[in-house]
Amino acid sequence: MRETILLFNFSDGDRKKKLLRALLPLRMKVKEIAVEEYGKPLGDLAGIKGFSMNGEESFSGEGRMTLGELSGEMLVMAGLSENQVDQVLKALRRAGLDIPYKAVLTAANQNWNVWELFQEIKKEHETMAGINVK
Repeated sequence: MRETILLFNFSDGDRKKKLLRALLPLRMKVKEIAVEEYGKPLGDLAGIKGFSMNGEESFSGEGRMTLGELSGEMLVMAGLSENQVDQVLKALRRAGLDIPYKAVLTAANQNWNVWELFQEIKKEHETMAGINVK
């Protein structure tokens, strides 16, 4: 799989342009994911072989967020080495982009959909920030 950065809920055009400019020198594939695809497994969205879906994904299920946009921007790095992840994070810092919801695609989360990953990252972020989480 080619190194890919998945973008979710980047609605501010200026921030998106700034992000794309920051990532350009890294020569990684950047893919913006439409809300209509949020029900698909992250592995499918990242282009991992074997995740191609036949038919429509069901959006029903326990523990899902309200369907639609996320409450913040999210960036997912897929197929990157540890060094490449560091390069992405440095590029974001240099560009002055604060994106609190970031993740690396792993074997543990590649079957999750976008809402499931966002909920987990948000919970971890709030825990680290000392915000009360129910």
